[in-house]
Parts: sequence; structure tokens; C-alpha cells
Amino acid sequence: MSVMQIDKQATQDTAEDLASRLPKPVGYQILGIKPKIEGKTESGIVMTETSIHKEEAGSVVVMVLEVGDMAYQDTTRFPNGPWAKEGDFVLLGAYRGVRLSVDGQEFVLFADDQVLATVDDPRGISRAY
Repeated sequence: MSVMQIDKQATQDTAEDLASRLPKPVGYQILGIKPKIEGKTESGIVMTETSIHKEEAGSVVVMVLEVGDMAYQDTTRFPNGPWAKEGDFVLLGAYRGVRLSVDGQEFVLFADDQVLATVDDPRGISRAY
């Protein structure tokens, strides 16, 4: 399977439109938005809606929208400071956290220590099969 492309602008626009209706993360939780997946593979194959949804649901890339008030406050566990902040793209394990949908857009609540890496440019990153 070829690498899927992430539509970064669509992901950011959707995040701003829905921000007022989303749950606020508490404690050590982080709220992230799952990226919109373009409907075509790099080789030009058009994907079905079901395939697009599966890719979005299992995406390992999340854009951080909001960080809970206690996230990264434990200096013993995070001696170098926060692993992620609002606006960062991060990698999570596939299907991690609590997934929820608002107006068809997928979001995820996950713990601060579930961040595996930050990503400057998430385009082209997908989970391996």
C-alpha cells in the first residue's frame, strides 16, 4: 500500500471551526485532531470513503489542539519539559486514546506520556501494514 497524504490545511481549518464545541482535556489528557486524509494514493488510485475513514481512524499522526492543566507538570517524568504543545503534530500508537467524532471529524483524547514523537511535516506519514 502506498503512503497516504495528509491535508494539513484542511486539518487546521477543521480544528478552528470546531474548537468551541469540543471537550476540554483535564488532568494529564491531551486533545488532538485526526488529520483529513486526501482521497488519493501517491500512485493516483482514488480511495473509497470506507478506505479514507479507516485511514483517518487508524492514523498515527495527530495535531495537538489543547493540553490538560496537569499534562507535563511532573518534572520527574518529564525533566526536559513538555513533549508536545498546542499546534504540534505528534505520533501516537495506532488506535490509542479515546476517539470521538464531532460533525464527522475524528478527535482523540490521550495521555501526555503516549506521545511517541513530534513531526515537523506530517505529510506522507502513515502506519505500516
